[in-house]
Amino acid sequence: MDKKLIKGNEAIAEAAIQAGCKLFFGYPITPSTEIVEYLSKHLPKAGGTVLQGEDEIASINMCYGAACTGTRVMTASSSPGYSLKQEGLSYIAAAELPVVVVNINRSGPGLGGLGPTQSDYFQCTKGGGHGDYRLIVLAPSKGQEMYDYTMKAFDLADKYRNPVLILADGFLGQMMEPVELKGTPAAILPEKDWITDGCRGRAKRKIASYSLTNEIGELNNLYWEEKYKSIREAEQQWEEFHTEDAEYLIAAYGTCARIAKTVVNKARKQGIKLGLIRPITLWPFPEKAFLPYRNSVKGVLTVELNTGQMIEDVKLALACSVPVKLHRRLGGMLPHEDEILADLIKQFDIPAVREV
Repeated sequence: MDKKLIKGNEAIAEAAIQAGCKLFFGYPITPSTEIVEYLSKHLPKAGGTVLQGEDEIASINMCYGAACTGTRVMTASSSPGYSLKQEGLSYIAAAELPVVVVNINRSGPGLGGLGPTQSDYFQCTKGGGHGDYRLIVLAPSKGQEMYDYTMKAFDLADKYRNPVLILADGFLGQMMEPVELKGTPAAILPEKDWITDGCRGRAKRKIASYSLTNEIGELNNLYWEEKYKSIREAEQQWEEFHTEDAEYLIAAYGTCARIAKTVVNKARKQGIKLGLIRPITLWPFPEKAFLPYRNSVKGVLTVELNTGQMIEDVKLALACSVPVKLHRRLGGMLPHEDEILADLIKQFDIPAVREV
């Protein structure tokens, strides 16, 4: 297998090519710009096209049109640009079109900064645009996963005919790591018999989201509700690290999960039985991961690069049966493993510990 030292953003772009993406529509914005730059150079060699829209709104609507043909299509942006795509994403979800979207977070609100942050969690996992809809959201924590999860995103988008989001931050997007470019084969997916295939006779399907009557509108929303229930049941993904005998847990995703693994190792050297649950799918949130610990752990610390967003989903997953506390850094700052461990000990009043 070919292994290459590349940026996380470049890993996403190369994975898109390997996954058979043929169209990319986007608008450059730091810290995601390397994605469009890499694709501009390499996607045409693979028979694809890159077009820079006049803005993010145009770009997401170009994705809508392209996805109607069944062609694999992607767009990428960073937080303010992703905000501009919300109306288009609502329409894409309602039309049941497979589109892969990348959001390399920057801090906010407003223009924000370029440092690592997770302040878009609510926007990405709760819909973002208008109406009752969901995006499948994947959260990589290293360069290899930026590649692997992008490959998976295209398959999930086709499987469920739904937009899929890769959610990362500037640290993961800009950091260079060895990545195995393995080009895994596509999953076995249903035939795309829903595409709009021209105007000779009648197209097989009319793609629209407008409901002329309230009764039809309700039926449509009930259908989408059942669809999202099936995704929630089938696609929850997570990683567990030293949870088998844990008395305390850290919940963290992305960059924070990388740091949290070191915290777990340091805590165990001091005799604290600490484990980590890392959500991989932020939607559907991996509630199943937390169920076994509702009555077996003394506390959970969420580590986030925001003022506390994922913590709400952790509390719901635990049915408020376990104390859940927050450790956060903001505005592009990353927490040090020692400060997380010290805060864990302080917030849960863990008795004095010693090196073992």
